[in-house]
Amino acid sequence: MVSSPFAISAVLLLSIPVLFLLAPRVLPPREIPIPPLDEADDLALFRRAAALDSARSASNLPSSFAHLGATNPKLKIAFLFLTNSDLHFAPLWEQFFRGNEDLYNIYVHADPTAKVAHPAGVFEDRFIAAKKTQRASPMLISAARRLLATALLDDPYNAFFAILSQQCIPLHSFRFVHSTLFAPPRVNSALPVESTRMPVRLRYSSFIEILSNTSSLWKRYTARGRYAMLPEVPFSRFRVGSQFFILTRRHALVVVKDRRLWKKFKLPCWSSDSCYPEEHYFPTLLSMADPNGCTHYTLTRVNWTGSTHGHPHTYRPAEVSPELIYRLRQSNSNHSYLFARKFSPDCLQPLMNIASTAIFQD
Repeated sequence: MVSSPFAISAVLLLSIPVLFLLAPRVLPPREIPIPPLDEADDLALFRRAAALDSARSASNLPSSFAHLGATNPKLKIAFLFLTNSDLHFAPLWEQFFRGNEDLYNIYVHADPTAKVAHPAGVFEDRFIAAKKTQRASPMLISAARRLLATALLDDPYNAFFAILSQQCIPLHSFRFVHSTLFAPPRVNSALPVESTRMPVRLRYSSFIEILSNTSSLWKRYTARGRYAMLPEVPFSRFRVGSQFFILTRRHALVVVKDRRLWKKFKLPCWSSDSCYPEEHYFPTLLSMADPNGCTHYTLTRVNWTGSTHGHPHTYRPAEVSPELIYRLRQSNSNHSYLFARKFSPDCLQPLMNIASTAIFQD
């Protein structure tokens, strides 16, 4: 039996490394679990979106439009804003959208616990029923799926679905963005040609980053436990990428219809420093479902130079200039970047000062 003060101290010192080793396995994860009622609400929403889209395709007629959507038959881009703070760049986006009212729809998911202000103009009445969100948690996956489902239900002419944040800005005019996305797709015999009576053709590609060779891939894969993702997601099929992407309607439906992979990615993580479900779920799902239908790169520019704690570089007013916009547009793909993040709220005025002469001059 240990009785001397020296022996007790030695035992305590030796136990410290053991505690650090076992703590992640013994202590509960720091993530807030998704409430069962929220998940039940989401499941009902996703089922309605999938069922209504199937009914529209079968009937060859768009069903009645909800109040968020416009009633004209032009193919549109659904802009899906995911935010937990005010939309500080609303005036810039207002200028971006002006004159193109028949070519877009806007949907905003704002964390109800953040008390986000509802701006007027193009964002008026565009806020959807939202739930609490938390960074680096499955809640962000749920919020993005909620936006996709709402946009699918709202307007059958929503053909592309762009996920953005309150810290994103446009790098081009709306017309440039629209013409880039709706450029005639190249014929690829490897892609299945799906028959559809809907006005939205299914040959376009989704612009989503899908990476399989990052140095942290194994650490991210095992964040829930070495075997937690099996058998649905073997390590060889696990992918990572940016949470900001642009999906075709077909791929948006893949996301809202999924149940199999979701049950794995909603599991809590034991290693929080390498767990970013919102950066794992969408690339893995679409890589498994339709790798040839995705570009494997995003059109939203992010600067990871000097990143800290998983946050990218934040641009400040002194950095805003036409030259910055031109640099941010440059990419290694066949497409120019269309959007960029992240910008601090006080960048609004410097951005507005160069909007007409640089940002919206293509």
